[in-house]
Amino acid sequence: MKKYNLLYSFFYREFMNKDILIQFLESSKVIDKQTSFLIAEAFEPKQLEKGDLLLREGEISDEYLFLEKGFIRSFIYDTEGNDITLNFYGQQQVVFEVASFFQRIPSQEYFEATNNSFGWVLTYEKLNRLFHSLPQFREFGRSMLVKGFIDFKSRTLSLINKTAEERYEMLIVSKPEIFQNASLKHIASYLGVTDTSLSRIRKKFTQKSFLAK
Repeated sequence: MKKYNLLYSFFYREFMNKDILIQFLESSKVIDKQTSFLIAEAFEPKQLEKGDLLLREGEISDEYLFLEKGFIRSFIYDTEGNDITLNFYGQQQVVFEVASFFQRIPSQEYFEATNNSFGWVLTYEKLNRLFHSLPQFREFGRSMLVKGFIDFKSRTLSLINKTAEERYEMLIVSKPEIFQNASLKHIASYLGVTDTSLSRIRKKFTQKSFLAK
C-alpha cells in the first residue's frame, strides 16, 4: 500500500496539469481553445502500474482514456489459450474498446499497461453528455473513430497481402516506439509470426540494414 501511495503521489505531482490533454484536443483542428478547456475539465486522472489491466474480458468498457504517458496493449486468448496481441497504444493516443464502450456489451479483449502509465479518462455517461452538448467534440470523436477504423483495416489487409518481413519493416517505420515498450513475444503475436520467426526476421533485417550503409 505504501509503495502504491508513493507511486500515485509521483504521478499526481507530475501529471495533474492537463496541458498535454488540451494540446491534443486542439491539435485535432476541429476543437478551439476555449472548448478544449471545457472538455478537459470533464476528464479525471487515471494511473496504471506495469501489468495493471485497464479492461478485462467480460467487463463492459466504461473508460475512454487519453494516454499521456506510458504504453498499453490489447490482447485476447485464442482457442488454445495463447496470448495474442491485437494492438499497441503509445503516448498521446486514445485507448478504449470501441464495441464494448459504445454498444454496452462485454469486452472480448484485455487492455494491459506494459509499463507505468498515466492518462485522463471520461466515463461513457460523461462522453455522451459532451457529445450531445458540444458539436466540436462530436466531430473530434468521429475523426478518432475513422482513424481507428483505417488503422484497423490497414493492419488486417497487411496480414493478407504483406509478408512477415514487410509487416516487420512497416512496424519499425510507423511505430518504432513499440520495440522499446513491448516484449518480443507480444510483438511476434501482433505480427502474426512465431517467436522463432521474429528472431530470424530481425536478424535478416539487421544484416540488410548493415549492408545498405
